[in-house]
This record gives sequence, structure tokens and C-alpha cells, in this order.
Amino acid sequence: MGQLIYGVAPAVEIDDKALEHLQAVIITKLRRNESFSFSWDDEPDVGGDAGELRPGTIWISQSSALFFRFDGPRGRTLNKRWLLALAAAANGSGGLRMLPEPV
Repeated sequence: MGQLIYGVAPAVEIDDKALEHLQAVIITKLRRNESFSFSWDDEPDVGGDAGELRPGTIWISQSSALFFRFDGPRGRTLNKRWLLALAAAANGSGGLRMLPEPV
């Protein structure tokens, strides 16, 4: 289980595969100087086994201090359909959120 650590907020635990996809979308948006929100509720890939993380939203901008940490090896092939779905969410009024991987 990887973690997205936002400033001094608690770490948001995210499945490594999902985190790699989120990282690609987040970095692309930040390279374009685009700010956006990231929200989580009870998504299966977010929050850890005990469900200790409560639903929340953070604002991500150029000034955000982000650190992506992965438990396992990286470099897997990214699912283009998943990247497009996540990017579309990030560009929408509801902001980025963890979506299930399209098959």
C-alpha cells in the first residue's frame, strides 16, 4: 500500500497501482499549472485495511508539497483508459477522485 503525503496532513494510503495512475495525472496537471481538488470517500483502493481514514478533500496546486511513496516496484504499464478517466474527473467540477480501473 503506497501513501500520498500532503503537507502535514495525515498520509492517504493508496494501492500502489492506483497511486502510479494518480501520480501521472497529478504531475501532468501541475506541469500545466492547473490546480484541482482530490477527494476520497470509501474507495476500495484508498484508506488502508482498517478504514481509519475519514472521507476528505485536499486542494492541490503548484505550491503543494507532495511526496509519493510506493511499497513495491514501479514501472508497470499504465492503463490509458484509467488515466483518461482520472484526468476527466480532475478536470470536472467534482475534482479528482479514485475511480475503479476500467477493464
